[in-house]
Amino acid sequence: MQFLHETLAGDAYSPQSGETPALHWQRSAPGVIEFTPKAACDKSVVISAGIHGNETAPVEIVTQLVQDLLSGERKLAVRLLVILGNLPALRSGERYLDVDMNRLFSGKHHNYEPCDETRRAALIETLVSEFYQAAPETQRVHFDLHTARKPSFHVRFGLMPHVDCGKYPAATIEWLRRVGLEALVINHAPAATFSYFSSQQCRADSCTLELGKALPFGENDLSQFVGIEQGLQALVSDEVTPDNSAEAMPVYKVSQELTKLSEAFRLNFAESVENFTAFERGELLAQDGDTEYRVHQDQEWLIFPNSGVRPGLRAGLMLTRTSLEEWIA
Repeated sequence: MQFLHETLAGDAYSPQSGETPALHWQRSAPGVIEFTPKAACDKSVVISAGIHGNETAPVEIVTQLVQDLLSGERKLAVRLLVILGNLPALRSGERYLDVDMNRLFSGKHHNYEPCDETRRAALIETLVSEFYQAAPETQRVHFDLHTARKPSFHVRFGLMPHVDCGKYPAATIEWLRRVGLEALVINHAPAATFSYFSSQQCRADSCTLELGKALPFGENDLSQFVGIEQGLQALVSDEVTPDNSAEAMPVYKVSQELTKLSEAFRLNFAESVENFTAFERGELLAQDGDTEYRVHQDQEWLIFPNSGVRPGLRAGLMLTRTSLEEWIA
C-alpha cells in the first residue's frame, strides 16, 4: 500500500486495515491512518501535514514514515495517528480551495459556509478527539508540520500554541531543540489553528513546525530537515532523539497582530520580505483607513505577512525576543 499515492489519486483505498508482526493499522478516512503497536505503550502521538495543500515537504516526510512502519523498517512504540489534511488542495497544489483550513479549528468551521475545508476540519477534530480518548492514560503529543509561504531567516521554526499556564514541558522544548529548530515563537492568545485545538481541547503537548518554503512535490531539498525526520522516527519508536540542534534557538513572543479591518488595509513594506525581518521603533508597518500599525518596541520582527486575507483576519504578526527559561514548566 502506497499511502501518499492512493491519497492523491483519490481512489477508494483497499485494504482498510491490516497488520504486521509488530502492529495493527487501519484507515478510518481518506488521508488518515492509525497505527497501534501490539506491545503496551504509554504515549499517543498525532503527526499531521498538508493542512495547506501546497506545503509538500512535510507531506513527503510524514508519508515516508508511514511507509517505513508498514514495511517493518521502523519499529512502533506509541499509538500513532497520521493525518494528511486538505486533500483537494493537496491534489491541486493550492494552499486551500475556499477557506484556510488552519483558521477553522476549535469549532471555527461553524462560522463559514459549508465547504470541503469546513467539513474536513470538523472530521479531523472528531478523529483526533476520539483517538486520544481511546487511551486516556497515555501522554498526548501532536506535531503539525507546515512550510511557510515565503522564505524565512530561520528556515526551521516552531510555533507554540497559547497555553493558559504560560509554560511548556521541558521534554517538548528539548525535542524541538534537538531536531534542529532555529527559533521558537510563543503565541500570545487562543487561535483557530490545529495545534491550538489539540493543545486546548485535547490537552496534548502540541507545536506547529514550519519547515522551509512551500514548493511543489519533488522539488524539496529534504536534507534541510534531516533533524525533523530523525526526530519523528525516534518519537514513534520511543528512542533517544539524535542531537541535530542548531547553534542557537532564539525564542520570540508575539507583541502585536496586524489585523486587516477592511479592504483598505495596506502593508507599508514589500510583501516579499522574508519572515523574521526586523523593524525599528516607530516604523509604520501598515495602514487601514485611519488605523496605523507601528513598531512599539525598540525592535520587532515580522512573520506571516499576507494582505490578501479576509477582513477581520490576521495579516501579519510582530514579535519581540524573550528568554526560553521563562516558558519552561
